[in-house]
Amino acid sequence: MKNLSCPDLEAYRAAVDDKLLKEFLLSEEDALFGFSDAMRYSLLSGGKRIRATLVLEFCRICGGNIPSALDIACAVEMLHTYSLIHDDLPCMDNDSLRRGKPTNHIVYGECVATLAGDALQAEAFHTILTSSVSDSARLRCAGLLADAVGLQGMCGGQYLDMIGEGKQLSVNQLDLINRKKTGALLAASCAMGVASADGSREQEDAARQYGELLGLAFQIRDDMLDVLSTEAELGKPIGSDAAEKKNTYMALLGQAACEAEIARLSKQAVSILHTQFSDTVFLEDLTKQLAARKK
Repeated sequence: MKNLSCPDLEAYRAAVDDKLLKEFLLSEEDALFGFSDAMRYSLLSGGKRIRATLVLEFCRICGGNIPSALDIACAVEMLHTYSLIHDDLPCMDNDSLRRGKPTNHIVYGECVATLAGDALQAEAFHTILTSSVSDSARLRCAGLLADAVGLQGMCGGQYLDMIGEGKQLSVNQLDLINRKKTGALLAASCAMGVASADGSREQEDAARQYGELLGLAFQIRDDMLDVLSTEAELGKPIGSDAAEKKNTYMALLGQAACEAEIARLSKQAVSILHTQFSDTVFLEDLTKQLAARKK
């Protein structure tokens, strides 16, 4: 494992990938090998590991033990991977490409893909509850993740997004969808980083607020890239939002207003960091990188 005492995006990503490589590794003789293979296919398909990075960096700036928090970071990636597998299913977005590779249901079939997502969600909580952080941190992290993905979190946001297709929504309605669908898990990742270090509730609240703002800016950039990028750059189909008549910030605001909103949200997110944390250089730089990302 690379030295994680100093913040480094590639070191964080490598540490998470290395730990995830050891998960669900069954022999070909095991009756569940094909199932574990489907789970690993999406879990190890690449990705920026932004949510895991947020866990580890907030743990670091709260004085926590980063190696102990790796399980928490990996749990977030398992949960995120479950959401991507299910997002891509024919009954949802019906996408055939993710991160430049065929989606899970294209490779393994719809039934296995559905089960792979289900299992990854359960394994995320198992990973938290068997991690080496303190007992109180395990409970806090499990609660934060559950809140982020249930009725009032990611799944609720997916529902609102689904029933909003083909309707004209306001910016406020779109914000509500994306605070839940995208922002909730990013916010939870930040708060879980604080919790894994047994940080204060004030730090946890500030981290959550930062993550919520980062999530909205992240989603606006996603909407822009679906129009302005290419399939080769994104590793997934572009133009799908318009084809499925989804409400997007690009459709409601236009490119210039989207850029301005990303800048406003990013500035507000950084200002919140300064209320509770002294070492914010890495997170400020990450905020800028995500605001300007091309994929």
